[in-house]
Amino acid sequence: MSIFKDLWWFFKLERKSYILGILTLLGIALLHLFTPVAVRVIVDKMVADTLTLNDLIFWSSLSLLVGVMAYGCGFLWRIMLFGASNRLGRLLRNRLYNHFTKMSPQFFHKRRTGDLMAHATNDIQAIVMTAGDGVLTLADSIITGGIVVFTMAFFIDWKLTIIALIPMPFMAWATSKYGNMLHKRFHKAQEAFSITNDKVQENISGVRVIKAFGQEEHEKKEFKELLDDVVDKNIAVARVDALFDPTIILVVGISFFLTVAYGSVGVVEGTLSIGELTQFTIYLGHLIWPMLAFGWLFNIVERGRASYDRVDKLLNIQPDIEDQPDAIDRVPSGDIKYQLKSFIYPESRTPALQDISVHVRRGETLGVVGKTGSGKTTFLRLLLREFDAAPSAISIGGVPVTNMKLLKLREAIGYVPQDHVLFSATVAENIAFGKPDATRDEIEEVARLACIHEDILHFDQGYETVVGERGVTLSGGQKQRISIARALLLNPEILILDDSLSAVDAKTEHAILEALRKNRTNKTTLISAHRLSAVEKADHIIVLEEGRIAERGTHEELMKQNGWYKEMYEQQQLESLVMEGGGTFGHQTASPLS
Repeated sequence: MSIFKDLWWFFKLERKSYILGILTLLGIALLHLFTPVAVRVIVDKMVADTLTLNDLIFWSSLSLLVGVMAYGCGFLWRIMLFGASNRLGRLLRNRLYNHFTKMSPQFFHKRRTGDLMAHATNDIQAIVMTAGDGVLTLADSIITGGIVVFTMAFFIDWKLTIIALIPMPFMAWATSKYGNMLHKRFHKAQEAFSITNDKVQENISGVRVIKAFGQEEHEKKEFKELLDDVVDKNIAVARVDALFDPTIILVVGISFFLTVAYGSVGVVEGTLSIGELTQFTIYLGHLIWPMLAFGWLFNIVERGRASYDRVDKLLNIQPDIEDQPDAIDRVPSGDIKYQLKSFIYPESRTPALQDISVHVRRGETLGVVGKTGSGKTTFLRLLLREFDAAPSAISIGGVPVTNMKLLKLREAIGYVPQDHVLFSATVAENIAFGKPDATRDEIEEVARLACIHEDILHFDQGYETVVGERGVTLSGGQKQRISIARALLLNPEILILDDSLSAVDAKTEHAILEALRKNRTNKTTLISAHRLSAVEKADHIIVLEEGRIAERGTHEELMKQNGWYKEMYEQQQLESLVMEGGGTFGHQTASPLS
């Protein structure tokens, strides 16, 4: 029952709904006491041969009135209790969603998407049931059961009541034992559901890769094994769940047997009337629901406790990146400076960056190049505070980024990542993601800057074309250019392009960079790239190698250093010429056949 203690904060928040709901349940319990009284009176009058038509009409009319009143009360308690429990579901889902938005990339690297989705669906639904059905069964079993037992003992026969309740301790022991078994098995079942949920999400996202490698059958087999595990674990839960009702029915059956056997003796001896015995057995029938509710309560509570533990554990994880108490709520204009001695990713021993000293003046463009894994993306992500470097290691306008509010910092930076995430919305809505109130003219203007406007016009519905999940209906180059347009719409003081031109051809790349140079006067741009033509006209270029700056300077200066930059630039230029020649050759050989 510790789950009710854990949810006490919510019960206090919704105390009016719960108090009114429980009082209504009390009213229903009291109303249900009347019908057996009416039956007793009628039976006793029948036995005494004194029952009249008026008596029958009177007691029947009162029973009908009680039924109507109980109906109204039943409607009210459902609105109160289930309404409150559904508000708990909304509150917890909001908390989880807000919590996810505060988490760093490291949090999502450690946890599977399907598992997080399972927390927000199945687990919260189990908690909602505890706050609704759980409270109902607890209150109803105590109120109805208590009132019925009190009435049976004090107004009919206390000895008969004791006899009828003899099997109850067995039921309490059995349901407690079943509850502990259910808690353990339900926890395992939820974990299995999380794994399966994650597998579905992965396979849907990567369906094209699965088909390209012909792994459909392998994935089907693996998914079937996961489903079998989910089924086995849920059957294990169901086996325990199936023990509750038969146990209670057995206990109730024994109680009825003892009641009829002992009560018949009382009728024969004259200590009980037939009407009283009938009234007693009806009350005993009213105890069936409280006993069933009591067994069901353990079922609900143990499921809720297992799920609450999972959700609470997730909510108690503290964000890796948080605002400082004295953080300022603005990002000053000015130069960007890196004075970074070393940065090591959490759970890693090897520095990702070392001895980084970079000064980017406001309005300049910095190119960041190097081999794969040299630290280019890490260099840029530290400016966004996706991870925190040492205090004062990175500053904007003389203010360390760690002293700025995280939301304001990221609002001031337009970021186009390597992994271009588009949403299942229209092209216009995807471009306007960071500025939902943008006009169509503004959207089209940045689309032209990103050289995607003409492509969009060729879509079936232009800017109103709905793209698939994660932009599955678009090419890689189109996704990149829409992502660039989305960042440009914010007109940010700082623009970061993290290898964001890799999927476009050289001509389109040149057009985009020229548009940026013309339209981003006095604004700072940081570009990382594998294709060196993307940074050729940058004001400064740094070459990273194993997390260190191996070379630095302008394009002309780096070409004179005869280092990695010159070697790679000449190699890429040669490859470009070869590809152009191959295209021309292919065109010439194809023409006679056409």
